[in-house]
Amino acid sequence: MSSEVRFTDFKSDKQPTWCPGCGDFGTMNGMMKALAETGNDPDNTFIVAGIGCSGKIGTYMHSYALHGVHGRALPVGIGVKLANPDLEVMVAGGDGDGYSIGAGHFIHAVRRNVDMTYVVMDNRIYGLTKGQASPTSREDFQTATTPKGPNQPPVNPLALALAAGGTFIAQSFSSDSQRHTELVKRAIEHDGFGFVNVYSPCVTFNNVDTYDYFRDSIVDLSETDHDPTDYDDAKRKILDLDKEYMGVIYQHDESVPYGRREGLSESMADIPDGAPDGATDLVREFY
Repeated sequence: MSSEVRFTDFKSDKQPTWCPGCGDFGTMNGMMKALAETGNDPDNTFIVAGIGCSGKIGTYMHSYALHGVHGRALPVGIGVKLANPDLEVMVAGGDGDGYSIGAGHFIHAVRRNVDMTYVVMDNRIYGLTKGQASPTSREDFQTATTPKGPNQPPVNPLALALAAGGTFIAQSFSSDSQRHTELVKRAIEHDGFGFVNVYSPCVTFNNVDTYDYFRDSIVDLSETDHDPTDYDDAKRKILDLDKEYMGVIYQHDESVPYGRREGLSESMADIPDGAPDGATDLVREFY
């Protein structure tokens, strides 16, 4: 791999059709910079995305890519990584894609702890389908289809990840380019499932969770005494719904008494290649 790889090498010749000012521009740029700065290049990178505004990202990035169906990007990404562990696999999604129809896949991807990265562009609304409430929308968030709000609490993806046994849980802001890139880099470098939820404002349909709102509300954990290896402190931060935190919220400490969490890739490493003796004959007999 060439040491001269730049983040621009990950840009395809397709021009993004996102709305001007969309947070997904910053999210994608940070992903490309993080991939380049961690020693990857397009030839060893596989991007998987689902449906929604975030689903377009594989078209805009120059790498191996697959644009799958709504909510199913994670199992595809896991399959790619298990089939070829040498690839750098990154799955991209949105809050509707990942925390609604894809919520079951999300929980199981976290617990399987495959060495890959999951970046979610969380704009707290369905953007591509013209502004419906999403799983992470506020309880009183008014839209054309929920004029009085969803009247149910939003999904807390960080809590889901921690409860499922997540080994790397972080949150970033697409507008803070340097910090966002740093957090995605740390997720890539993490030996296991790296999850980054990104505040990625929708400038067309969400006039509540705006750039100004996040700039005024975000608490950067790097400027506090937070210890990301402290499970109890991470839980307190995740359940503190009055603040918008940015940074590594939890990272599993391999030195703790119960040891490192083995991932699915490692647990399958001892399975021999090829079908066991007699398996082919059994299939032929069955059919």
